[in-house]
Amino acid sequence: MRLVIARCSVDYTGRLNAHLPLATRLLVHKGDGSLLVHSDGGSYKPLNWMSSPCTLTVEEPDAESRSAGVLEHWRVTHAKTGDALLVRIYEVLHDSAHELGIDPGLQKDGVEADLQRLLAEQVDVIGDGLTLVRREFPTAIGPVDLLLRNPAGGTIAVEVKRRGDIDGVEQLTRYLELLGRDPHLAPVTGVFAAQEIKPQAKVLAADRGIRCVTLDYEGMKGVESGAPRLF
Repeated sequence: MRLVIARCSVDYTGRLNAHLPLATRLLVHKGDGSLLVHSDGGSYKPLNWMSSPCTLTVEEPDAESRSAGVLEHWRVTHAKTGDALLVRIYEVLHDSAHELGIDPGLQKDGVEADLQRLLAEQVDVIGDGLTLVRREFPTAIGPVDLLLRNPAGGTIAVEVKRRGDIDGVEQLTRYLELLGRDPHLAPVTGVFAAQEIKPQAKVLAADRGIRCVTLDYEGMKGVESGAPRLF
């Protein structure tokens, strides 16, 4: 992972256009190729980002940019959509790289672990005729909570959360990218399942072709009746 603190401006072009004017920001370039642009506020959320699969190319600025004080251009291009993030670097205050190694993944709390177990026993919540392939299906970037076999062909990867937000959708997106390369599993579709799913996560999931399922935890435990709500 490379961490750069720089005075920079950022322009995103593609399905939407966005501009961040010149300011001092933290640029995080991860091992999977993704780039995140952070400010000193806003909690954990980046101001802008490009998720993998993408490539970063460092370019020499043109004459107009050089005259404005730009040292170099970072151009990050998404491999599938063609969306691009252009970072104009005016001054580098810090630049370091760190090898983090393989992360063991987030340990689920009691409710989240129960949700995964219950859903594995009640896969009809996701859809009729589905069968469980495996819980914690291993991949090179971490285990998929549930992998289901679709009777119509292909498989379904399910990410289970207690509260579903954008990070969970991004996590499932990475799994789908990887699993989809396996001809024995393809085509692979995604389901994001949680007790509560934030509106922003639903919008991002819909954009990625991922279906959202809101889980009735008490109903699945048999405490009270109730059917999960599908979106």
